[in-house]
Amino acid sequence: MPKVTFLPANVTFDFESGELPYSDHGQRESVLDVALNNNFHLEHACGGVCACTTCHVVVKSGDENLSPMEDDEADRLDMAADLTLHSRLGCQAVVKGDVVLEIPAWNRNYVSEDGGSILGDAIPKPKK
Repeated sequence: MPKVTFLPANVTFDFESGELPYSDHGQRESVLDVALNNNFHLEHACGGVCACTTCHVVVKSGDENLSPMEDDEADRLDMAADLTLHSRLGCQAVVKGDVVLEIPAWNRNYVSEDGGSILGDAIPKPKK
């Protein structure tokens, strides 16, 4: 059962290959698809069609457990901020095994709509 860990939130989701409901955002069983199926927020301004870089993640471990990078993804990543040798687009990287991913600091949406934070108490909830 593949596992995807998102940092800095340090949350892990697992799923059974072929059993994950598909919501038409990114490739089936992509990092984005796993995130959305587990109600984890990963930016995806273009809807997961490889037209932006908002779902940019950095693979900390498990590169070999993601699908190979296609030319469209590589071309799009050239425009990403803080590009690394381990950068991937969450909408295109299909999960085949365990991976640990970091959401770059510039792209973290720390505060959710309910006022909670993926950093716990590090960012106080807004006063109503």
